[in-house]
Amino acid sequence: MPQRPSPHTLLKQGLRQGAGLAALVLLCTLAAAAATLALPAALGRAFDAVLTGKDATGPVLECGLLLGAAALFAALDALSTAALGARTTARLRTRTLRHVLAAGPQAAERLGPGDLVARLVGNAAQAGAAPATAVALAAGALLPVGALIALVLTDWTTAVAFVVGMPLLALLLRLFVRASGDSSSGYLAAQGLIAGRLVEAVRGARTVAAAGTRDREAARILAPLPELRRQGLRMWRVQGRSTAQAATLLPLLQLSVLAVAGLRVAAGELSVGGLFAAWRYAVLATGIGAFVGQVNALVRARRAADRLQEVLALPAPAYGSSQLPSGIGRLEFRNAVLRRGGRTVLNVAALSLPGGSVTAVVGRSGSGKSSLAALAGRLDDPDAGTVLLDGIPLPALSHDALRTAVTQAFARPELVGATVHDTIALGMRDPGQARVVQAAREACAHAFVRRLPAGYATPCPSAPLSGGERQRLGLARAFTRPGRLLILDDALSGLDSATAAQVGEILFHPSPSRARLVVAHRPVTAARADRVVWLEEGRVRAVGPHAVLWRDPAYRGVFGDEG
Repeated sequence: MPQRPSPHTLLKQGLRQGAGLAALVLLCTLAAAAATLALPAALGRAFDAVLTGKDATGPVLECGLLLGAAALFAALDALSTAALGARTTARLRTRTLRHVLAAGPQAAERLGPGDLVARLVGNAAQAGAAPATAVALAAGALLPVGALIALVLTDWTTAVAFVVGMPLLALLLRLFVRASGDSSSGYLAAQGLIAGRLVEAVRGARTVAAAGTRDREAARILAPLPELRRQGLRMWRVQGRSTAQAATLLPLLQLSVLAVAGLRVAAGELSVGGLFAAWRYAVLATGIGAFVGQVNALVRARRAADRLQEVLALPAPAYGSSQLPSGIGRLEFRNAVLRRGGRTVLNVAALSLPGGSVTAVVGRSGSGKSSLAALAGRLDDPDAGTVLLDGIPLPALSHDALRTAVTQAFARPELVGATVHDTIALGMRDPGQARVVQAAREACAHAFVRRLPAGYATPCPSAPLSGGERQRLGLARAFTRPGRLLILDDALSGLDSATAAQVGEILFHPSPSRARLVVAHRPVTAARADRVVWLEEGRVRAVGPHAVLWRDPAYRGVFGDEG
């Protein structure tokens, strides 16, 4: 299992990848800060010129130019910040999505599909704002620091009055960061929990409607709302308390500077323009209080990035570079053990399935049939042992070699693709219309596809399909690919007996170049296979022809004693 990335990894990578825009944000922020810092001194000179009767044209023109420059650079800063945030968010979403798809079904099983969507959509957007916020925060420090230096240069005595209160302001900021981070983590976790339950409810909408449990399901989905509210209120309390404390302290600092500067003016040691400049620099120096919002955004972004890194830490299967030799799909299990939640769900010491033949896998619910099919197609990896295809361990094969050789169909196939044609042709570069239609005919899907509003061009979301019709499209997708191993994980369960018999003519037709592994629930399906693997509690109880195994009452009990 890969080591979990550090909390700062994604943010640092985002900053490096958006270095050009980040540099533009930095330059704009620095330029706007420089113009803002120069403005109080220029205003002070303009005041002194007006009060002494001198020509104020030059100082006033200087003030206008500085105001225009500050506005221009602030506008450029806003544009570059938005562009940097959008690009970083896009990169984060793309990288996380690719890893989710690479990790396979285990990603959704471990975190839940709703929580994954919440992380990919909401958390990625929050984390995507981090590079621009970090740059703005770092560059923005120039303003209060520069203002403090300018205050010292204007009148060091007033600067001393300001510096006395700075340690207390820094302490308030530190306490805010700590409290804000804790509440943000709790808020995002509650948000993900609600999203996960919502996706479950949408998937099971028919079940909920049939059971009449709409109100109960709504209550279950919204059960984390009190925690979400509590964490949200906590965030607002933290921010409100920090803002109130800063609002109390900052005016006191500014008033102390103004009072000292006033005394200096009364003593003739500082001009009126100097007093104005000192006060403006004190206001800018206390602008560190405005960091509260940026710091809060950065803290939330870091917590959001941490949730994305939890996704990226999920193990994804590594592929080798080996290619398959000539073969017909011989499958071997050597001491293959699969565990889930600390429980062994499959333990196959030795099992060899000849190539070019049909093997049915039978067993009661929970016996490990789907787990065996998942290991055979490398949708899962054993925790111990090895699975080999034509003598090559599956992890040693390259991704293309494995996915070209192995084809799979499932009990509840997802219609991935824009149209019905696309979902049948999924994974093929360009199989051509003729091949797609032929596969649909073999899966007994062609007749109902022709009746769809636009035939094979019908968009999948608007195709009115029953469960059995969806299953036939999944079979057609599997039949389109010419791999040497075809795995059907309960992919015939939704078909009526007549349709299953028609599909069986294709599925069980002798094919010396292709092996077939079929998870079977009907005795008629097992009877047509060359051999049957009988699983019981995750172990192989027997392997042999259906007719021989049928003599055992326990075997007949797997099918409910059906004849």
